[in-house]
Amino acid sequence: ENTDYFLILPHVNKIFLEIKKYGSLVRVIAIVFRGEKVDLSCHLLCLRQMHVSMATVSLHSDHFGFPYSTADIMCSVPPGCGAPNYVTITSTAIDNDLKVDLEFLEVKNQKAKSHSFLYNVTSCFSTMYNFTNVLQLVQSLEMLQLLGVNKVAVYKTNCSADVQRVLDYYTRKGLVVVVPWSLSKYLNVSRRAKPDQDPGDIHYFGQIPALNDCLYRSMYRSKYVALHDPDELILPQTVGSWLKLLEQLERKFGAERCYMFQNNWVPSEFFLTPPAPKTLPQQDQWQNVSGINILAHLYSEPIKPPFGYRNFKTIVNPRGMFAVTVHGVLRAKRVCVWVDRKLARMYHIKSRGPTELKPKQMIYDGRLLNYSARLSSAVNTVLGETGLLPGNSL
Repeated sequence: ENTDYFLILPHVNKIFLEIKKYGSLVRVIAIVFRGEKVDLSCHLLCLRQMHVSMATVSLHSDHFGFPYSTADIMCSVPPGCGAPNYVTITSTAIDNDLKVDLEFLEVKNQKAKSHSFLYNVTSCFSTMYNFTNVLQLVQSLEMLQLLGVNKVAVYKTNCSADVQRVLDYYTRKGLVVVVPWSLSKYLNVSRRAKPDQDPGDIHYFGQIPALNDCLYRSMYRSKYVALHDPDELILPQTVGSWLKLLEQLERKFGAERCYMFQNNWVPSEFFLTPPAPKTLPQQDQWQNVSGINILAHLYSEPIKPPFGYRNFKTIVNPRGMFAVTVHGVLRAKRVCVWVDRKLARMYHIKSRGPTELKPKQMIYDGRLLNYSARLSSAVNTVLGETGLLPGNSL
């Protein structure tokens, strides 16, 4: 349904709608125009009986000043309707004669779980648009598997043909699920984080509703959910995998937490060799593959507090979260905790543009080299099997 006030698109692969039955409420994730307040009604279908109730709209506080915002539309489940099967939302003023034309969506997450999940860790990539960075995508997906990730949800607007080939490959392997994210058909999406950088209806291709959709999709499928971009890599410093790291953090802080990881900028403009006796693995075979080679960038910018604590990303227990955003969590059962950088930190490997930093000011961090042999072998295999790396290049 597309009105001036709210947007739910069940006919586009249900990309904006994930409904969670939570106690006596059904939660609908929607996109709402902040400049107007409209009374909404919930139409719940329970055992072939229609129940209509008033909806409550809760805007997410993070909208970065854009006119449209992510919102939770909450529907009270009336007595006698223990488990609603389908729901739709309308303006309360809608004519009764039109209700036969309404499209209903299935209520998901009906059965709560606290153990025995399908996946240990799911990563959420949102949103992929005009994406051509083949090499870094393959390296990131292979690194995530080395770290213990079982599933990666990619919210995709568009990408190059070679990137699509990679996504198709990982989809066949069972690692990746691609969620078509075509919000730009319905709103004037901004390509930047703030309106003064690129005006539009909604922040950054609708990144925030995509993240919340991924959270609720993964609620009872995955023990943990990581919310980050393909060019962001969270690396443990004392153990080899996320699972071992998260076990440590749960023992220290308890369950149903979210963990915040300090951001370290790694500009791809700097090609600096590691200090002796460290050496880089052979990488010549990748020179004709488009994208950034993360193994060639092992130097980060100096951290200047408090800026090092901005642009962080999180790994969460999804069952303890109610609403998430780009950098952090908006509503949760328990407060988020910072992870000491000596235990784990995030590396954001991307082009930073013009800089006044000199090579001698950059800080070497060779943690990634601990994975380099296994990573290089895995990347070569993927590039070979996808036809992106000629056989005689290996």
